[in-house]
Amino acid sequence: MENESMNPFLEIVDLSKSYPSPSDEDELKVFSGINLSVDKGSSVAIVGPSGSGKSTLLNVIGALDTPTEGEVRVGGKSIAEMDSAESAGYRNQTVGFVFQAHHLLPACTVLENVMVPALAGHGDLRGEELRERAKGLLEEVGLAHRQGHRPGEISGGERQRAAVARSLVNRPSLLLADEPTGALDKNNSERLVDLLAGLNEKHGLTLLMVTHSEASAARMGRGYSLDEGRLSELSR
Repeated sequence: MENESMNPFLEIVDLSKSYPSPSDEDELKVFSGINLSVDKGSSVAIVGPSGSGKSTLLNVIGALDTPTEGEVRVGGKSIAEMDSAESAGYRNQTVGFVFQAHHLLPACTVLENVMVPALAGHGDLRGEELRERAKGLLEEVGLAHRQGHRPGEISGGERQRAAVARSLVNRPSLLLADEPTGALDKNNSERLVDLLAGLNEKHGLTLLMVTHSEASAARMGRGYSLDEGRLSELSR
């Protein structure tokens, strides 16, 4: 899986992840020897069966988990070389996360939920500038009319679009989407993937999405399969 780019934005080199076995026998190998280069502003989908390690791979890229071997570099910076403060800043500022479960705070309004990542103290977005940024994102994802509602008062598709807006509030350069359509029906799934693809094109976000859906994967610029611990590129 070679990429012609001399300076890929995201570079994964000989990445492996294993967990100790409860019985102290052979360790549980999730994936091994993964290599992937992703250019800035491009979109990539990774498909594979449940338990194949897709979410674990995304968590390693997002510095939510650590690899057993290998390296992840983003923008030329090795994640392994970051100290705890740099790692926290990376997760908050460089990376935007969209999960299968929206993880919206039920007591907060949709607008307040979108603002939450900017309150972690790693960036300089504050006050009215932050509020206007959040309002603009809600308008962009078609939820301007829902900004005062709480998550329990809007539909599942709307909650997931609110989660997308929240992931973008700190202007990340890398968007990681982990089965973002997994809890949605066909129409809402298509609408969400359309939204992600549009954001990738409009803002130049580097988008990496893991999914069970081959139709969703086909919307991305490149596709890969992760199965039995190995990553292979899909023919288009």
